[in-house]
Amino acid sequence: MGLTRRQKEILDFVREFIEKQGYSPSLDEIGRHFGLSSVATVHKHVTNLVQKGLLRRVWNQNRSLEVVREDDAPRAAEVPVLGRVGAGARALEVPEDPARLEVPCWMVGRGRMFAMRVDGDALIDEQIRDGDYVVIEERWAAEAGRTVLALVAGDDAAVRRIEVDGSAARVHGGPRRTEPQVLPLDKLAVRGVVRGVLRRC
Repeated sequence: MGLTRRQKEILDFVREFIEKQGYSPSLDEIGRHFGLSSVATVHKHVTNLVQKGLLRRVWNQNRSLEVVREDDAPRAAEVPVLGRVGAGARALEVPEDPARLEVPCWMVGRGRMFAMRVDGDALIDEQIRDGDYVVIEERWAAEAGRTVLALVAGDDAAVRRIEVDGSAARVHGGPRRTEPQVLPLDKLAVRGVVRGVLRRC
């Protein structure tokens, strides 16, 4: 499971703190230990560790973090494969009885999850190749710079990286494109955010 250096440091700190004190550190205490002045930054690291199944929040408690024991941590989840996406793909067509794909639990978000198989090398610069599976969390908006599943010009389903600039979006990636495509926002309908890529070797 991929962890950044800081995420591993915070996980180790929380584990050692609980072992010594019998309760979990607060976000402020984690921040002070690592010299982080922003609680929002600490919250982001902790949320990533929760999403990866390594920490658990116990609701309605001030000190709410628990370290998930390795034997308690779920290994994988199943998501439906809703067809193919890529150059020339049409609008999303959900099969009646979709196949299912096993994905690591840390890829699973809070929204509805699904996967799509990539056709073509339009996103090779994003390290997404023909035959890969993109794991997607259904959303109707996304932050700039995220790789998303979108309906482009209301017709084609595509996985692209977008950057919003005012009333337009720069769409990176696409067949034979060296420069981003600039589209008005009403021509780009976000349907999900890519949370991970799986490749069968």
